[in-house]
Amino acid sequence: MHVIRNPDSCPRDAAGCGVTIGAYDGLHLGHRAVIDRTRAEAEAVGAATAVVTFDRHPASVVRPESAPKLLTTLDQKLELLEDAGVDYVYVVEFDERRAKEGADEFVEEVLVDCLRARVVVVGSDFHFGRDRTGNVALLTELGARHGFRAIGLDLLSQGDGRPSVVSSTAIRAAVAEGDVVAASRMLGRPLEVRGIVAEGDKRGRTIGFPTANVMVPGQVAMPADSVYAGWYVRPNGAIWPAAINLGRRPTFYEHADDSLLEAHLIGFEGDLYGEQASVRFVEQLRGEVRFDGLDALAAQLRKDVADSARLLASRTPGT
Repeated sequence: MHVIRNPDSCPRDAAGCGVTIGAYDGLHLGHRAVIDRTRAEAEAVGAATAVVTFDRHPASVVRPESAPKLLTTLDQKLELLEDAGVDYVYVVEFDERRAKEGADEFVEEVLVDCLRARVVVVGSDFHFGRDRTGNVALLTELGARHGFRAIGLDLLSQGDGRPSVVSSTAIRAAVAEGDVVAASRMLGRPLEVRGIVAEGDKRGRTIGFPTANVMVPGQVAMPADSVYAGWYVRPNGAIWPAAINLGRRPTFYEHADDSLLEAHLIGFEGDLYGEQASVRFVEQLRGEVRFDGLDALAAQLRKDVADSARLLASRTPGT
């Protein structure tokens, strides 16, 4: 997969590209359906498949006070797009200038001049350009002028009788409630966050439950404070079952400004400090509780670890 970050690295494919455009935060099942259709349309005309996305969520520039938390960082998104079989990803630097750019300017610069679009596939609710004036109708009009066909796809339903569509907004809502099962179902994979393992107060090891304190960037969407069963993935690809505590540790602190992600790797012994960790949430076990002393806490942790191990034993590691 070739990543384009400026016009100098635009593809030279004479056949052009089938293109889809979007923030693609989370790269969920709905996004995958659009990308699959884009690839099929591109293959039908002998073209490459390209995704146009952004280096940050556009809302972080247009309306920063209400910008959503991210389901995937840019690095994660690029990895997922490569797994989806995309040939090119144009990462647009979304800044104030880009936010003020007209929809027709964006089409000419990115879709026509750079990617030589043959077909453009987007969701039916897609909007782009200054004041969100661009939509499927405008893409269709501009396509007739520039030689590409525009296709607007209906949003993917959750299925199983669920009324709502699969969307990044719906996934964020599930994550905020701690419903990582629903979030993972819509994502098509376990909800995953990443961060560097930092030194903590090392209290866990004194009661037999050492943890990796994973420092997740503040712009990333995190589940509700709770205890979860999940997986810890090391940089070398090794996957460990884990009991994950996400919360403000009320047993030790009356008030804490931020929640802390602590993962106890079941059966692991060793040093994790400084490594880039990936934590995948499988299922919520219980809410956060304040305990009356270390003995009560240790007893509950033993149960949390046993529950996590039992739940994960029947699953393929990492899923």
